[in-house]
Amino acid sequence: MTETQKTAVIFGLANKRSIAWAIAQKLAQAGWRLAITYQNERLALEAKDLIGELPGATGFMCDVTKDDEIARLFDELKASHGTLDGLVHSVGFAPPEELKNPFLNTTREGFRIAHDISVYSLIAVARGAAPLMASGGGIVTLTYYGSEKVVPNYNVMGVAKAALEATVRYLAYDLGPRAIRVNAISAGPIKTLAARGIANFGDMLRTQIERAPLKRNVDPGEVGSTAAFLLSDAGSGITGETIYVDCGYNIMGF
Repeated sequence: MTETQKTAVIFGLANKRSIAWAIAQKLAQAGWRLAITYQNERLALEAKDLIGELPGATGFMCDVTKDDEIARLFDELKASHGTLDGLVHSVGFAPPEELKNPFLNTTREGFRIAHDISVYSLIAVARGAAPLMASGGGIVTLTYYGSEKVVPNYNVMGVAKAALEATVRYLAYDLGPRAIRVNAISAGPIKTLAARGIANFGDMLRTQIERAPLKRNVDPGEVGSTAAFLLSDAGSGITGETIYVDCGYNIMGF
C-alpha cells in the first residue's frame, strides 16, 4: 500500500489552534485520507469549516468519554473507510480549578476526570481502531514534559500525562504483535484551547524561549510533521517511545 492510499482518524479537533489541526494538515499534504472527530455540537461549526479545507476529509462527532459513541464511530469508519492505517489522539482535559489550586488540593473527581479524558480515552480508541488495522498501523498521542518534571500549575495534568506515557508503552506491547505501533509526542507549550486553562501559561512560553537550546517556542507544524513521520513507513521501527518536539528544552538541567 502506498502512502497516498493510507487512512487515519484524528481525535481532538477543537479549532485552528489545535495540535490535531496541525497534524491533520501535514497528513493531508502527505496524501492521507482523513476522518476527523470533534467532541460536540458546540465545536461542530468551526471544526466542519476546517475539515472542509482538506481534500476528501470527513468529520464525525465523538465524545471519547462515552463508549457508545466510540463504538458507533468505529462502526461508521468501517462502513465508510474499510480499514485504518493511523490514529491520532490529541485529547486532554482537567477541570480548570484543578490547574489553579495547589496540587495538594486536587479533588477526587478532578483526578478522575483528568485521567478518564486524557488517558483512558487512548485505550478506548486504540481498542476500537485495532480491528480496522488489519495490516498494522500507527497510533500517536500528545504529551508534555510536565509528566516527568514539576511544572507549576500543570498539577493533575502532569500526573495524567505520566499515566498516558505509561499507557503508550503498555499498548505498544499489546499491539506490537499486530504490527501496530504506539508512540507519544512530547510537544513544547503551544497556545491551544486547552492551554488557556493553565495559570500563568505565558510564563511557560517565556521560560521555553530562555532555556531551550533553539531559543524559541515550537511551531505546531513541527509537531504535525513529527506525527506524520511516526505514522508513515519511515517510522516503522519505532514504538513505545516518547519523542520530544520542544526545541530541546527537555535536555537542559537549568
